[in-house]
Amino acid sequence: MNKSLPHDHGHLSDHLQTAMPKAETFEMVSDLLKMMSDSKRIEIFWLLCHCEECVINISALLEMSSPAVSHHLKLLKTAGLIISRREGKEVYYTAAKTSRSEVLHDMIERIVEVTCPSEETFEESHAYDSTVQTVNEIHELLTADLKKRYTIEELSLKFHINQTTLKTVFKKVFGQSLAAYMKEYRIKRAMEYLTQSNRSISEIAEQVGYENQSKFTQAFKDITGTLPRDYRKNMK
Repeated sequence: MNKSLPHDHGHLSDHLQTAMPKAETFEMVSDLLKMMSDSKRIEIFWLLCHCEECVINISALLEMSSPAVSHHLKLLKTAGLIISRREGKEVYYTAAKTSRSEVLHDMIERIVEVTCPSEETFEESHAYDSTVQTVNEIHELLTADLKKRYTIEELSLKFHINQTTLKTVFKKVFGQSLAAYMKEYRIKRAMEYLTQSNRSISEIAEQVGYENQSKFTQAFKDITGTLPRDYRKNMK
């Protein structure tokens, strides 16, 4: 039964009263947020949302002691936010595939985004220069061996850079999104191979990171407007 309020301002509808969760539900949410009040615990949880890792590696990456990491992992597991599995003597941890974990992960990502400094402030800061250097290192990795492909998540973990920051700064430095830039870079390298070597088209496709010739051919046409074999014929 809905409560009769002392003052009727017309703001609180009967429907809202009916839909309002019970006090116990809010207590549960409060307990969860209290549990995530430790920055290192949030960092561990965020990491495990992107990969599966053991205590030793988490300790090394976050520069924490193994007992401290184990303590945080125990709390996260008790809260149902992470799960574990044993392989021999090693125990691996990762985020639970539950709505609660996914919502919490999304919330962390969004808070990180909105708390980033403005573009003007960021560009003037030392942090921006450091991030540009990191993005240049990522560029070197991506272009060193085109056979290898990396996801944004993998690069984020490898270089310890926020995914949103990585995508934003990469586009500012190189003028395109990472995906668009690498697609064009691969095709430009393929154009060189087509005109400067006698490699087959399938070999060139593999060399620039395409798992099959049909995907390479489509990407090549998207960028150049022509097929690889026609490009080679016309250039020669």
